[in-house]
Amino acid sequence: MTVDRDQVLRTAAALLTRKATATMDEVARAAGIGRATLHRHFAGRDALVRALEELSITEVEAALDAARTDEGPAVEALRRFIAEVEPAAGLLAFLVTENELFEGEGVNEGWDRLDARVSALFRRGQEAGAFRIDLTPAWLTEALYGLIGTCAWAIQDGRVAAKDFSYMIAELLLGGAQRSVEQ
Repeated sequence: MTVDRDQVLRTAAALLTRKATATMDEVARAAGIGRATLHRHFAGRDALVRALEELSITEVEAALDAARTDEGPAVEALRRFIAEVEPAAGLLAFLVTENELFEGEGVNEGWDRLDARVSALFRRGQEAGAFRIDLTPAWLTEALYGLIGTCAWAIQDGRVAAKDFSYMIAELLLGGAQRSVEQ
């Protein structure tokens, strides 16, 4: 049987985001494979977490590229990014919530790249007068990540329709991030 490594990682992300203490046995069961098969692909929990981190960053960077976030009005670029990141939302939810990734000496350079690109989009929108200037680009970035992760969980739990992903995130974030006419 061929194992779809990316699908195993997506399943692991969904489980670990909701249950950080899940064992490798639980991850294997959730992925529909045996523990030995899981261990052939990932020597242990640390290797699994690092593989999740790598896939998450790769997919979010690909979504940023596909969204062409440096083109056109910032609001439109943000909407494009939200739509493009949807397939990676569960992975981003994992990346945002996995404290273990931020321990130790090294801060992940990939995470820094993501933050810089998303913050630059918000900064560009602020400079154009589209986004509020009393909220920092860093905070808007964190809020966006949180909304993406929360929406991914709500869809996974069946509380929200997947077809509403982009709309719900964009409308909630932009409703609070856009500068109102009265300001």
